[in-house]
Amino acid sequence: MIKKIILCATLVPFLSFAKVIKDDNISDLPKEIKNNRGEKDQEKIPKTVIIKTKKFKIRIDKQPNGNYLYQSWGANTKITAKPSMIISDGEIIPDGSGGNYYYEFNNNNYSYKVYRNYLTDSATKPPYTLIVTDIDGKIVVKQDGRVVKN
Repeated sequence: MIKKIILCATLVPFLSFAKVIKDDNISDLPKEIKNNRGEKDQEKIPKTVIIKTKKFKIRIDKQPNGNYLYQSWGANTKITAKPSMIISDGEIIPDGSGGNYYYEFNNNNYSYKVYRNYLTDSATKPPYTLIVTDIDGKIVVKQDGRVVKN
């Protein structure tokens, strides 16, 4: 009888560790378990985002080919009007490991970058920043923006 108790006492912990999940397989786990393992939920990148800065309304759309389309209007113009600028073949670029990223578009020797700011030093920092630079890297426009519609 004592042998059976000792055998059970040693086998129970051994068997409970037999199905330990490796970190390699964490992507296969349900969301609730991932969260309990210390992983952060990353916000998904929207297929369409409309941002309003001081001077512009910007719409960025994911295209069927995987690239992004940039359209802009004056800040007080409705987006149902014809855009004042359209740039195709943009791409999304991860910016660090905290979930930040930016959209990059190139047009006539200018680079248009729309940064998504998840990690900031300030709670009042707007979630997007538009930076336009010329061919020499000089900043032509830098404006913070807020989401009008997702």
